[in-house]
Amino acid sequence: MIVRPRPGALAILFALRGSILPQIAPRVVAITAVACLVVATEQGWARTLPLHAGIGPFTLIGLALSIFLSFRNNACYDRWWEARKVWGSLIVEARGLARLLGALLPDDEAENAAMRRRCLMRLAGFTHALHARLRGQDAAAAAAPHLPEAERARLPACASPADAALANLAADLGAALRQGRLSDVSFGLIEQKLAGLSGVQAACERIQGTPLPFAYTLLLYRTAWLYCLLLPFGLAESLGWGTPVATALVAYTFFGLDTLGDELEEPFGTAANDLPLDALLRVVDGVVQDALGEPVPPPLKPDRYWLR
Repeated sequence: MIVRPRPGALAILFALRGSILPQIAPRVVAITAVACLVVATEQGWARTLPLHAGIGPFTLIGLALSIFLSFRNNACYDRWWEARKVWGSLIVEARGLARLLGALLPDDEAENAAMRRRCLMRLAGFTHALHARLRGQDAAAAAAPHLPEAERARLPACASPADAALANLAADLGAALRQGRLSDVSFGLIEQKLAGLSGVQAACERIQGTPLPFAYTLLLYRTAWLYCLLLPFGLAESLGWGTPVATALVAYTFFGLDTLGDELEEPFGTAANDLPLDALLRVVDGVVQDALGEPVPPPLKPDRYWLR
C-alpha cells in the first residue's frame, strides 16, 4: 500500500510510485497511435466511411461507461476496505486472547506458563499461516516455526494449517479445563476469541475466493477498448491534431480506473495498492512477543512510500 503525504501540485503530476500509469502506458500509447493515424488519413476515410455523427453519440456512451466503471471500482474498493477491517479485527482478537491467556494462565505455575507460551505461539502460527495462504505461499512452512515439534509433522497433511493451529490451541485448553486448571467460564471466554479468529479466517477466504463476476469485468474492458478506438473518428473533424491528446486523456482515465479496480479487487496481493499484510502481520507478532515478555519487533516502515 502506498503511504505518503500528498505531494505538491507539480510533484503529483510526475509521481509514478503507486501510479497505475506504468501498467497502462502500452495501451494508452497504442490508442494514441491509432488517433494519430485517424487524423492523418481523415480525408481518405471521411469519403468512404459513414462516421460523421460527431461527438454526440460518444458523449452518451462515455457517460454510461464512466458510470459502470465507477460502480465496478466502488465494488472493488468495498472488497479492499472489508479486507482491511477483517485484519483489524484479527489484531483486536489477538490482543484480547493474549490478555486473557495472561490473566487466566499466570506464570506462578510452570505448567501454566508452558501452556500459555504454547498457546501464544500457536496464535503466531495461525496468523503466519493465514498470511501465507492469502499471499499464495506455503502455509504449513510459514506456521511450522511457531508450533511444537509434534504438530509440525502433521501440518503438510492438514487442509488448513491455520485452522489446525487453532484446533490444537483449543485442544490444549480443553485438557486444562478437564484437569481443573481452567473453569468453564474461563474456557468460554477464550473460546469466544478463538471463534473470532476463525471468523476472520473465513472472511479472508471468502473475499479471496469470491471475485467480481468475470463476465461483468470482461464487458467493461471490451467496451472501454471499443470506445477508445472509435473516439478519434468522432473527434478528428472538430479537433484535428488535438484528437490524439484528447483520446490519450480519455484512455488514461478509463484504462486507469479499470486497472486500479483490478488491484483493489484482490486486496491480499503484492501490488502497490494492495493491503500491507506484511506490516499487519508484524503487528500481531509484536502482540505475541510482548505477551511472552520478549523484545517487540519494530513496525515495518514504507520503502519509498510502499508499505508491504
